[in-house]
Amino acid sequence: MLTDFIDPKRITYLPNTAGCFDAESAIRTLRLAREAGGWELVKLEVLGEARTLYPDMVETLRATEILAKEGFLPMVYCVDDPIAAKRLEDVGAVAIMPLGAPIGSGLGIQNKVTIRLIVEGAKVPVLVDAGVGTASEAAAAMELGCDGVLMNTAIAEARDPILMARAMKAGVEAGRLAYRAGRMSVRRYADPSSPLAGLI
Repeated sequence: MLTDFIDPKRITYLPNTAGCFDAESAIRTLRLAREAGGWELVKLEVLGEARTLYPDMVETLRATEILAKEGFLPMVYCVDDPIAAKRLEDVGAVAIMPLGAPIGSGLGIQNKVTIRLIVEGAKVPVLVDAGVGTASEAAAAMELGCDGVLMNTAIAEARDPILMARAMKAGVEAGRLAYRAGRMSVRRYADPSSPLAGLI
């Protein structure tokens, strides 16, 4: 058992339903995980099909509602749709995890507008869950107001995974600081940074 080597009292385990393609298999997987380790905080992922690994939102919503009623605390992988995100929250999701791009693609956030709208409408944490490929993309997610970024492939497939993990940490921290600082407004034309009044 993994728990023989990694102490669950020191490290948070997050059982995950990756590879499940319907609500029933995802629910069964998490019930088994709870029986094995008593875990209630879980990551729910119900995929629609294998080519894109996009979530099936009908099955995801159904599974979220059932799991929440059974006392689970589901962190839910979903499409980057603010309406779907709000529905997940309404039925019991404790975190919304929209994809930035397809899982493992490294394309970065494809629609910053929808991610920002999800963040603005959510009362639970929002974590970008897929598609981040490098530190600047992790920073972009945090600059949009996300509470975190979940990643695997970007680090696992880097030439130097340890160095990339350090870069991702720095990107997340920089993005969060920038969000908290408040970005300057975007202007259509130049605006001199030095005062022009009083010049000879």
